[in-house]
Amino acid sequence: MTVQKVVSVFVILGTLFAMANAQGLKLNFYKSSCPKAEEIIKRVTEQYVSHVPNFAAGLIRMNFHDCAVRGCDASVLVEPTASNNQTEKTGVPNTTLRGFEVINAIKSAVEKECPGVVSCADILALASRDAIVTIDGPWWEVQTGRRDGKVSLASEANALIPSPFSDVNTLKQNFAALGLSAKDLVVLSGAHTIGIGHCFVIRNRLYNFTRVGDTDPTLSPRYAQHLKSRCPPTPTDVTSFVAMDHITPKVFDEKYYTMITQNRGLFTSDATLLDDNETRNYVLTQVQTMGSTFAKDFAVSMTKMINIGVLTGTQGEIRNTCGAVNS
Repeated sequence: MTVQKVVSVFVILGTLFAMANAQGLKLNFYKSSCPKAEEIIKRVTEQYVSHVPNFAAGLIRMNFHDCAVRGCDASVLVEPTASNNQTEKTGVPNTTLRGFEVINAIKSAVEKECPGVVSCADILALASRDAIVTIDGPWWEVQTGRRDGKVSLASEANALIPSPFSDVNTLKQNFAALGLSAKDLVVLSGAHTIGIGHCFVIRNRLYNFTRVGDTDPTLSPRYAQHLKSRCPPTPTDVTSFVAMDHITPKVFDEKYYTMITQNRGLFTSDATLLDDNETRNYVLTQVQTMGSTFAKDFAVSMTKMINIGVLTGTQGEIRNTCGAVNS
């Protein structure tokens, strides 16, 4: 089977997952089986995010990368092993994910309270919300009852997770395959108002955009210089990073959209939001109204995202640890 056909199959599977109506999820799913579960998840998340606020961005990104592949089933958390050394976690888009220690700490605390009851998929969904709330971001309702997947493949992560190099039409197709709209695309991209971006992802955009040693002309020259001051041209440098929103990097607000209108979108996937009428209009509206609907819209889009292709009932399993499928 050709690479193109494989990708097409993955997109079809993604569409089918997105059609799942999340039956089996409900509020307070663990009310009887583990009454303190959500309290424990919130407490441990707050402990970590209060000390390292960037964990909030890391957990939101991890949650999205998980849901983009096989639905929200915690498959992104599975560690490679001798028999399966190519899990989603090793896929190219996931090499810079952070926050695994937060999820593992939560799982450990919950297991002490209620062994074998709470899924890693629910932990990730709840911790992502609680992390954003900890940094004074929006709150959204999280129904629970997800179960954990048993399959995790790097090849699927490489094929299905939207790329920071993509144009808006490709991104719209990626999101549509997940049951998400163009509005969801531009709203969820707003999560880039917090967190960091690694320099190796934008290096060509700064130093070799058309392979002749040039800079992407759509970047603000002043912003390009700022990025170059933080991101050396050294090909072997994989540790340097910059804030995705350097106006208010630690505040969950609409300034990400302001940066886009000023040609300071860090990734191609950010800048390209100006190339589509619907996404551009949303960007401009948030700038003009100082983010009047951003928090509410983000909560709505996150609620949709965390219900993509969930496993419930007798599907999947409840992992003993989040990093390994049960034997």
